[in-house]
Amino acid sequence: MSRIHPSDRRGDHGARHAASTARSDQELPAVYTVWKRSSMGFQGTDGFSVYDAAGRLAFRVDNYARRPKAFAGELLLMDGRGAPLLSLRPQIFSLHDRWNCYRVAPEEGCPDSTDGSSTTPPPATQQQLFTMRKCAALQSTDDAEVFMSAASTATTSGRGCRAQPPPPPGFRVEGCFSRRNCKITGSDGHEAARISRKKASASTVAAASSRPVSLGDDVFSLVVRPGVDAATVMAIVVVMDRICRRPYAPMACASQQ
Repeated sequence: MSRIHPSDRRGDHGARHAASTARSDQELPAVYTVWKRSSMGFQGTDGFSVYDAAGRLAFRVDNYARRPKAFAGELLLMDGRGAPLLSLRPQIFSLHDRWNCYRVAPEEGCPDSTDGSSTTPPPATQQQLFTMRKCAALQSTDDAEVFMSAASTATTSGRGCRAQPPPPPGFRVEGCFSRRNCKITGSDGHEAARISRKKASASTVAAASSRPVSLGDDVFSLVVRPGVDAATVMAIVVVMDRICRRPYAPMACASQQ
């Protein structure tokens, strides 16, 4: 007797193969190329364009100005289509260059000036994702700490109870961001992401040698480990660019293993 659906078995095998491929893709780190230039593309912009391994625009920060921190306003991290994801705001009177990150509601996030920034204060109901600061206020290092926010730690529980001690950092930035050679570790000490110089083959840069050529500091690689939120990592990168804006000095960077 002939089969009514002779392709059923092959279809089951194809579905299993597709599911296995999807699982293996999820176990691989996400590799991004970060270009320190606004996707708006005109001269004088100072933002970020982040491309995934397929060459698609994954994240962007458009044309924010390098004004003093007291007048910096808001930075918006957007997806590739321009939808705002996270809002980054400096804390004005902070020796550690503290920045706060908030989730952006769908109706928020429209910049009110042509430089991509906003001076609107964060609403009281806006959800804070993390706060970030340099590890040392008086030492010239690129190390920083990221403290994730939680509703349970925002207020004290019960009358007369003391406030809970601050939690340990959710992430730490270790190494030399100024030289594009650092890593982001999680609270467990394991590597969550790594920043390194972007290298291009000699044929790409029309060089005679076949050895890889390192590009400038404006283009670098970002590798995000599986299970780590890439938008959060990119927000950390944007803040690091703001608090490490001085020229590189060899003694300013911690040792990188």
